Amino acid sequence: MRICSFCVLLFAAFTAPVSIADDSVAKPDGKLRIIVFGAHPDDAEYKTGGTAAKWAKLGHHVKLVSVTNGDIGHWQMAGGPLAQRRTAEVHAAAKILGTTSQVLDIHDGELLPTLEHRKLITKLIREWHADIVISHRPWDYHPDHRYVGVLVQDAAFMVTVPFFCPDVPPLKKNPVFLYSSDGFRKPYPFDPDIAVSVDDVFETKLAAIHELPSQAYEGGANGSEEHVRSVPPESNPAARMAWLKERWSSRQSAEANKARDVLIRLYGEQRGKAVKHAETFEICEYGSRPSGDELRRLFPFFGE
Repeated sequence: MRICSFCVLLFAAFTAPVSIADDSVAKPDGKLRIIVFGAHPDDAEYKTGGTAAKWAKLGHHVKLVSVTNGDIGHWQMAGGPLAQRRTAEVHAAAKILGTTSQVLDIHDGELLPTLEHRKLITKLIREWHADIVISHRPWDYHPDHRYVGVLVQDAAFMVTVPFFCPDVPPLKKNPVFLYSSDGFRKPYPFDPDIAVSVDDVFETKLAAIHELPSQAYEGGANGSEEHVRSVPPESNPAARMAWLKERWSSRQSAEANKARDVLIRLYGEQRGKAVKHAETFEICEYGSRPSGDELRRLFPFFGE
C-alpha cells in the first residue's frame, strides 16, 4: 500500500506530540514519578507494561513515551495513517495500564542522537519530575532503539545542569536511570539488577498489548498476509487472546527464569522461586546509584 506525499505532508502539518493528560499529576505530590522511553509505539508497553501497571495501581505516576511515531512500522501501510493508528493504539493501552502516554512526532527509522533531541529528552524528564527513567540499552538491532538509549544516557546528569535547557528548571537530584531488558550479547549482555514479578498484572498487560493489533497480531514491519492468516481472527476474540497469552507467557517466563537469582534475592527464596512472569531492569551507571533501601522505595512490590 503506497501513501501519497500529500498524506505525509498533511500529517506532519497537523500532528504534534500528543498525550493522555492528567492535570492532577502536573506537580510532585509525594508519589513516585516514572518516565519510560521506547523507540516506537509499543516498545515501552512491551518492556515495562506490567511494572507500569503495578506502580499505577499504587497511585504512582507513569508516563510511557514513544520517541518516534511508528509511521513505517507495518508491512502494508505507512505514513500519517499508520502514525495516527499507532498513536490511538498506545493511548488505548495506557487507559488499561493506568499510565500517561505520549507519542513524539519524529519519523520512524529516522531518529538521530542530535543536540536537539538530547534537549527534548532532557526537557521531558524534567517536566515529569522523574524519579526513575527507563529506556532501551544503546546496543540493539534497531537504530531507533540504539539512539533512544544514547539520548537518554546523554540526558543523564544533564537534567541537573541549570544552564542546559535553562527554559525548564533542572532537577535537584539525578534520577535513577534504568535499561529495559534485551537479548543482545555484544558489547556485553543485559545484566539485570532488578526483577519484578508481574504475575498479578499479567492479564492487565495482555489486555493492553491486545490494544496494539498492528504489532501484536499483524506483525508490524515484518508481518505479512500469511502471518495475519495464522492468527485467530477478530471474530474469535477468545482464541485471539489465547494465542496472545501463549506467546507472552513464554516470553515473560523466560525473562523470569533468566533472572531467577535476582527474584530470589529481592522476594526471598520461596516467593522468588514461585514467580512465573517477570520484567527485568539494569541500573545505568550514569544516573543515581540507589542503595538497597532506596531500591525498595522505588520498587515497592517486593514486600507484597
